[in-house]
Amino acid sequence: MRTRVNEWTYHGWRGKGPARGFTLIELLVVLVILGMLAGLIGPAVMKHLDASKTKTAKLQVEELAAALDAYKLDVGRYPSTEEGLRSLVERPASTAAWNGPYLRKAFVPLDPWGQEYRFRSPGQHGAVDVFSYGADDAEGGTGENQDVVSWL
Repeated sequence: MRTRVNEWTYHGWRGKGPARGFTLIELLVVLVILGMLAGLIGPAVMKHLDASKTKTAKLQVEELAAALDAYKLDVGRYPSTEEGLRSLVERPASTAAWNGPYLRKAFVPLDPWGQEYRFRSPGQHGAVDVFSYGADDAEGGTGENQDVVSWL
């Protein structure tokens, strides 16, 4: 008499015994383990994400300040508060010696939290002030809510 050898078929593994699936308990144990891993790893990943947004904002503020310096070299002055950072990508009506755009892209970037960068000229802390209020969009704060400024 010939016995069947275990073989793989279209419907799954076919062997001598009945097909066996996972029990509800086994599935729940796996889900609990995955939930615990997500609970331990998730906050650490989010902490690094928050720090990277602040670092990105600092780099963008430095880039905007450098573009404003190039603007001043060409025009002879910084743009006014009313002209704003938009003058780095579009010629203001009152400027003849504009040689821009002064940013690589054709628009002024938003901060990492989706808000426009603030700009004052003349500034309270320097010739111009470029800053973001952080995630909470309110002055002051710590962590992700801290202000990112050009004058420090």
